Amino acid sequence: MQVINKLNDEELITLFKSGHNSALEELVYRHKDKLFTSIILLVKDPFLAEDIFQDTFIKVIDTIRADRYTEKGRFLPWAMRIAHNLCVDHFRKIKRTPIIKTNDDKDIFNVLSFSEKSAEEQMITRQSHDRVRQMLDLLPEEQREVIILRHYADLSFKEIADLTQVSINTALGRMRYGLINLRKMMTEKHICL
Repeated sequence: MQVINKLNDEELITLFKSGHNSALEELVYRHKDKLFTSIILLVKDPFLAEDIFQDTFIKVIDTIRADRYTEKGRFLPWAMRIAHNLCVDHFRKIKRTPIIKTNDDKDIFNVLSFSEKSAEEQMITRQSHDRVRQMLDLLPEEQREVIILRHYADLSFKEIADLTQVSINTALGRMRYGLINLRKMMTEKHICL
């Protein structure tokens, strides 16, 4: 058998279906950062985000075991859609819309760090991320959601359009206007990142 971390998502799913739980562990490990970051940016509560992340993989497991997985070659967008729907369901249950707010918990951006930085670089990075989060909070929800899904979840515009149930042109427009609004805020507040 090949080394498990060299297999693509579809091969891992096939392996998991045949009873190898280590294949599922590899899928979770491979996609956890993008999924969890997207969830926490939507719900702004690390404990709730952890619950939704776990619920996402419970649904993934149930769907694969029931042989209902049909997203060949598109595992991450499929899992992101499940996570997004669970976030929406949560906010429907509590009868309010999801609003991204600045959170004191700075750990969310640790997953974006690819190399060790000095303490000064880490502080500057944290401050920059905080500024971006504060500015994101000021954007209209539709623009904020597209920017998060594109830059933090690394989804294509087609995937974003499918996930948010709008046309690709609408998703592109929301991204464009969101970035224009962010640039305006940076200019008005004299923020340099």
